[in-house]
Amino acid sequence: MSDELLRNRDYTVIVAKTAAGVGVAPPNFEERWVTAHDAIVGLAQTCERFDPDGITIYISSKDHTDGCFKQYKQVSSEQISTIFDENYPPEELNLLDGLQVALNDYFASKAANQTKPNGAIIVVLIDGEPRDRMSIVKTIVQATEQIETDEELGIGFAQVGDDLIAKGFLTALDEDLRSQANAKFDIVHTRILGTTEPSSLTNFLTDIIHR
Repeated sequence: MSDELLRNRDYTVIVAKTAAGVGVAPPNFEERWVTAHDAIVGLAQTCERFDPDGITIYISSKDHTDGCFKQYKQVSSEQISTIFDENYPPEELNLLDGLQVALNDYFASKAANQTKPNGAIIVVLIDGEPRDRMSIVKTIVQATEQIETDEELGIGFAQVGDDLIAKGFLTALDEDLRSQANAKFDIVHTRILGTTEPSSLTNFLTDIIHR
């Protein structure tokens, strides 16, 4: 049943990658995404296994004139490395921009009866604590008011690296969405993205919609 819930579903991956500022980079900053690269490709492969027409990617880009995030549609796992190479990350970004656009796209498609039967999953890859965290919580809570079941829409935050501040924010987002923020459903699941095992990545996607 778990695999069936992952099929007939749209997948979006938001790559919220930042570049180290001068003199402020934490230890092993650059290695975070290098180490996680195989896991990111594996995650994309897992998503496309359930969504064969390709996934949607939003990636933070310093050179993107319309905002921090550049959008790619119908992406295959083979294109992931090229997309990363094409986009140099900004030192700071507004994660809310990418998340809000992804949610708006989903609900616009839903209103037009163009969504897949099982809904959508949005995976956010993040390497640090976002500055706009309260707005992110508010946006997710508002999204829960627009869905009928907790399995329709899932948002997974995958932490790249071991930033303790980011971990604290994501833990609170995972555990307190209903009790503290009064969300209609608990649609958020978080984890540290380190493993590349396909079964583990599939379990992560499954956990997102089994909260």
